[in-house]
Amino acid sequence: MRQFGEAPPPPTFFERLKEGLAKSSGALGLAEILLKKKLDAETIETLEKALIRADLGAKAAHEITGAVAKGRYDEDISLTELRKVLAAEIARVLRPVEKPFVIDRTKKPFVVLVAGVNGTGKTTTIGKIAAKLVREGYKVVLAAGDTFRAAAIEQLQIWGNRAGADVFARAPGADAAGLVFDALARARATGADVLLIDTAGRLQNKAGLMAELEKIARVLKKQDADAPHAVLLVLDATTGQNAVAQVEAFAACVPLTGLIMTKLDGSAKGGILVALAAKFALPVHFIGVGEKEDDLQPFAAEAFAKALTGAP
Repeated sequence: MRQFGEAPPPPTFFERLKEGLAKSSGALGLAEILLKKKLDAETIETLEKALIRADLGAKAAHEITGAVAKGRYDEDISLTELRKVLAAEIARVLRPVEKPFVIDRTKKPFVVLVAGVNGTGKTTTIGKIAAKLVREGYKVVLAAGDTFRAAAIEQLQIWGNRAGADVFARAPGADAAGLVFDALARARATGADVLLIDTAGRLQNKAGLMAELEKIARVLKKQDADAPHAVLLVLDATTGQNAVAQVEAFAACVPLTGLIMTKLDGSAKGGILVALAAKFALPVHFIGVGEKEDDLQPFAAEAFAKALTGAP
């Protein structure tokens, strides 16, 4: 029991996620859909359209509403029950992509290439992952491969200092592939367990920048034929359906092994994660709901589905 004047406990990650996805949950408009309290054809069609508007994608929306209606068609249903059923069906779609990010200790250093378009929070995400790994006992090196922006280099150095990770950087404008090659050599020489590589934020329609990303991946193989061992794409939840095009473009350029979804706090487009899971089946390792270190957490399908639908 809390004593008088004692500060309330900080919100849990699920509470922050639920608060962050409130706009997405509100966009579904489940209360308005259930005015008749019956799952008839009109209600089911309205629900499907609402799921599409919430960026779940046409295919996933159709399959989910079909599953919701099965065995309940033309029956009365409460708003609470609808939220629970919808959450269960969304969790079913998401569960196969709920996979933790695991470092293979047989690969030393384990090389992680992190990509994404401008503004996704990529550099910050790398810093948060580095802090998590250092806490778990890994020796981490960060490579400041975003040589286009002095601010990105500085930001990575701040995160490296905060996390207790070494940062390999050069002056802005340096050749990114050359820097990454030397960073891997440094990581190997110092016995690092993990090398996390930041890359320049690039738009998926900029051929030159995408070619540079391919070059970075190619250069790594000169020292380790299996590198990079993981290629993570950082996506911004606020971009909605544009995230689909980003995954397609980056997957055509480098072999993606997992996704990270940031900026779920305050986005009405959180449903895009369901569309990505249904279309690509790529592991979702982390989701982010804010700027603080612990605002990036391993993805949990059931918790996400409940937060998205407002289910208890």
